[in-house]
Amino acid sequence: MSELLKVEKRGHTAILTMNNPPANTWTPESLAYLEQVVAELNADKENFSLILTSDSEKFFSAGADLTRFNHDNGGDAFDFIKAFGTAFEALTHYQGVSIAAITGFAMGGGLECALACDIRIAEEQAQMALPECTVGLLPGGLGTQHLSWLIGEGWAKRMILLGERVKAAKAEQIGLVQEVVPTGTGLEKALELAEKVEKQSPTSVRICKALTMSARERSLNSGFKFERDAFMDLWGSKDQKEGVAAFVEKRSPEWKNG
Repeated sequence: MSELLKVEKRGHTAILTMNNPPANTWTPESLAYLEQVVAELNADKENFSLILTSDSEKFFSAGADLTRFNHDNGGDAFDFIKAFGTAFEALTHYQGVSIAAITGFAMGGGLECALACDIRIAEEQAQMALPECTVGLLPGGLGTQHLSWLIGEGWAKRMILLGERVKAAKAEQIGLVQEVVPTGTGLEKALELAEKVEKQSPTSVRICKALTMSARERSLNSGFKFERDAFMDLWGSKDQKEGVAAFVEKRSPEWKNG
């Protein structure tokens, strides 16, 4: 499925480019391949970040091809929606920093893919929506779960229950994306952010990401202990020793990712 999801490695960054024209729709096969790629990157000590993007200025991804749901086979429907869920769950738990560079329409599963990333930037022509209720379906790629955490229940309900489409400027205003950039510069900006990741300890990033995500499901009081325990887990790691030594010696650290 490498023709539907192109993978390029530039130093410590992997660039995943959706390539299923005209609308970059996902298939069960390309979703399985995304899950496989994420697993491979998690096992790669030299990988610190990934960028998910598209070569198209019109479409980031339109999500699922609805013709794949125009039938009465419940088994096939379940397999397809499960593929969305497992792939985007894997992306959510990617151990580095994931950046979505949204280049155009991000609809349904296309937006859900971006929601599974840590950071979202959008080119100024981009538009985003979860329109599944319009066709009698629902966002089954974790959209109902991720969106309210990211932008609040009110706007999540407007987008899901009312099918509202938001343009890039509004998406930035409500916190759906962190930055809007000119057309054609999304990948450039994402690479700029990935360079910042390389200055961070990948071990610290992995633990901090897990801590941040865990705040969704634990109380603040229990989070204090979880945070302190994680600090001690980090203490004595190769990256902790290297990071402090590099600071004291006034040099750039050489991360070991361990």
